[in-house]
Amino acid sequence: MTSELPEMRASDSERERVAELLREAVAEGRIDMAEFDTRLDAAYRARTHGELQPLVRDLPAPGTTADLAPSISDSSAVGGRWGSRIGQSRATSKFGFAFWGGFSRKGTWTVGPSFTGGTIQAGGEIDLREARFEQRDVVIRCFALMGGIHVVVPPDMDVTVRGFGLMGGFGEDGEAVDVSPGSPRVIITGFVMMGGVGVERKMRAADKRRLKEERKKAELEEKDRLRREKDRFRKELD
Repeated sequence: MTSELPEMRASDSERERVAELLREAVAEGRIDMAEFDTRLDAAYRARTHGELQPLVRDLPAPGTTADLAPSISDSSAVGGRWGSRIGQSRATSKFGFAFWGGFSRKGTWTVGPSFTGGTIQAGGEIDLREARFEQRDVVIRCFALMGGIHVVVPPDMDVTVRGFGLMGGFGEDGEAVDVSPGSPRVIITGFVMMGGVGVERKMRAADKRRLKEERKKAELEEKDRLRREKDRFRKELD
């Protein structure tokens, strides 16, 4: 999306990107809560790019003091919510293996440029929803023999799934949304025999609660606005 097309209709994911930039801005003290509430309300009501862009035009990318946040979909912005999660720490785990058991990598662990997971008659879990990344490009190799590996990623992460299965296979579930700016670029590949690797796009429970609360607030505010308009209209008729 570019500022040359202000009349273009905005998507839900673009409104959410602006909301994320506003949350970062209030957390960094760039705007106060009153202004945050006003801008957030305007973001969720926005119908076009032209309505969204002014809401973040005077804000730098999160965690910086220089580069102003450009067009909402410009991936050169320092990754929105990803900026603080890439390149800040070294890998805490590079492989996982299980035989007649299981392995799990989840929470705030740090993923290196490559991670290898292997299972033999066992299961593995690789959860990237709260992970940090040593660098932006990541390759996750999964190998399963009569077992499986479950990979969980956020809906807005840039993920490519490719692998080979013999009497098994690779699959991806969950609803994908537009990739958020600065997202890690993750390739999931490997080989399975009589097993499977499943990639699931899934939001964190905390994110689901936050979105539900924000939508409820927006709905209540919209109802209140309509009520005020009806009252004003009745007064004008009187």
